[in-house]
Order: sequence, then C-alpha cells, then structure tokens
Amino acid sequence: MKEMLQKTNGIVFRFTRYGDTSIIVNIFTELFGLQSYIVNGVRSSAARGKMALYQPLNLLEMVVYYHENRSIKRIKEVKCFHPYHSIPTDVRKSAIAMFLDELLNKCVKDDSHSRELYHFMAEALIQLDNLTEGFENFHLVFMIRLSRLLGFGIHSVEDVSTSYLAEEAAREKFSRLIHADFADQVPVSLEQRRIILDLLLKFYASHFESLGEFKSVAVLREVFAE
Repeated sequence: MKEMLQKTNGIVFRFTRYGDTSIIVNIFTELFGLQSYIVNGVRSSAARGKMALYQPLNLLEMVVYYHENRSIKRIKEVKCFHPYHSIPTDVRKSAIAMFLDELLNKCVKDDSHSRELYHFMAEALIQLDNLTEGFENFHLVFMIRLSRLLGFGIHSVEDVSTSYLAEEAAREKFSRLIHADFADQVPVSLEQRRIILDLLLKFYASHFESLGEFKSVAVLREVFAE
C-alpha cells in the first residue's frame, strides 16, 4: 500500500521521549483510531514551544502520512483546534483531566469504532472546559458512557455488582448518574462519590485484566475533599 496524506483530527493520549530532541506520541485519531507518530526535533531549543501541542488530551487537527503497515507514522501539519481555557487553570478540572487521561491510556487500545469514540471524547473534553459549575461528577458520567462505547456498557444499576451500594441513597444517586448528561447536576456527597468511583473502577477491572492502580484517584479525592 502506498503512503497517503490524510486529514484527521485527534486527541493526544501520551508521549515518550525519543533520542535527544524527538518524541513518539500516541494520538487517538478520528479516522484511524490509536496511532503512534514520531515528531523530530520538537524538544530542541529551536522548536519554540511546539512541545505544548503534544500535551495529554490536547485536541489536534492534523495532516498525516498514513501507511497501513507502518507502526510509527509521521505528521506533516498540526495545530490545536480547541486550546483549553479553564482545564489547565482550574485545579479541579485538571484533576479530572488527569484521571480521564489515565483511564483512556489504560482502556482504549485499538481502532474499533474510532469515529464514534473520537467524537465522544472530544465533545466531552470541550464540555468539561466550558462548564462553569456542577462538574464534580464529570468523571463518573464519563466512565459510564465510555463503557458503552467499549462494549460492556452500563445501562442500569443491575448491570454492575451492587454489593458496594448497600446504602439506598448511593444506589439512587448511581442510577441518576447512569441516565445523566455531563451538565446535569446530581447532588452526590463525597462519600457517595467515593463509593461509586470504587464501584466503577472494579467494574472496569473485571473487563481489563491489566487495569492496575490509578495514581490520579488520590489527586481527585484530595482536590474534591477541600
């Protein structure tokens, strides 16, 4: 197959340093799913801040060289089409974004349903950036809705083991979150939020053997306990 130039949008998942001045960046693209790109010279003094483009969860508009059989590809043109205005400066949103980035890196591995999954993630991140209040449960609603796109969706309380929801109030709040949109303000206490997050993490772990520990959970709990 011949290498082709393709336009696609994408979401940065993570990058790793490569050599003295380059990086390999994993980007979930609208057209091709999760892809790896080498970006040369981006860490050099002459790059003039271009590393900022490849920070986790940045939303990019790209022209890429696509070849189906190459595991690491190249980017011809790139720009950020939605620079975040509140996620980097609001400590609560930053904590949520850190958790979402860790979740996506652990759970989104291939190119199935790439367009639908890309649009869900991009629209959710833009909504988080634009919300001014009532986003404390954002990560919980995100996990519930993401699970449906990953093929093991939560549609009712009964879809999840409810041994952790012995308290009727927590069950009722969880049920409301299952049917909530990101902007819906469901009053959830700190303890209920902890219980529901633990439940969702255990549910995800039952579908991903290598899910492991989430380092960002401690940050989330510290920030929202203030």
